Amino acid sequence: MLRAARQAAGLTVAQVSAATRIREAMIHGLEQDDYGQCGGAFYARGHVRAVAKAVGLDPEATVHLYDQQHGGAPQPMPASAVFQADRKINLPERRGPNWTMALGVALAIVVVFGMMRVVGGSGDQVRTAGDVRVASARPSVPPNTPITESPGAKPAKADAKNTVTVRIKAKRSSYVSLHDADGHKLFAGTFKAGRTSTWRAPDKVNMLLADAAAVTVHVNGKKVKGLDESAGIVRRSFGPPKPQSR
Repeated sequence: MLRAARQAAGLTVAQVSAATRIREAMIHGLEQDDYGQCGGAFYARGHVRAVAKAVGLDPEATVHLYDQQHGGAPQPMPASAVFQADRKINLPERRGPNWTMALGVALAIVVVFGMMRVVGGSGDQVRTAGDVRVASARPSVPPNTPITESPGAKPAKADAKNTVTVRIKAKRSSYVSLHDADGHKLFAGTFKAGRTSTWRAPDKVNMLLADAAAVTVHVNGKKVKGLDESAGIVRRSFGPPKPQSR
């Protein structure tokens, strides 16, 4: 997916390397699902996030997809484990404030806060008309969800001729990304098998499928043809329905 997005953006590995300061050999490895040069899952997630941003993918959604394919997000390390060695050191008694203990507590707070920021929620952001709701990636998603509109969408009845309606049904789980004409994210993340959702936006909807054969797509009520034969990454853009000639 990273390689296809880079090629679609017209970038070379050298250009991505210059933008991210990640070695070209490591970027080649990421594009081949080889993370041996990253130095561990913690650094691999950071490299995936940086490269995804450089090639135009949603960084958080891409890292979330990486986590799902590699055993889930890493668990935060207890602060007690980080400072376990401190309890084995017998310090001489001192009069007055125990600055060593105070410093240890402060560092523990910093470590815990930092780990929470790193492994914090990577749920999908679903934008509705006028607000943003953050949906957790863990709870199961109902098979059918209500129509989701772009933030800039007008009421469907008032401007139906300029509205794009996209309906997706997943035959198996796959990564899906949808944005409206202004770049607002309608959905980005793993679309679970059996789920069906509909989105509506004015003027245009840009779609990226990591596995086109995994889903069935209807736009403005008509099935998009050719996806079943394209078992790979596909980018498509859709506009409003064409006016019928009388």
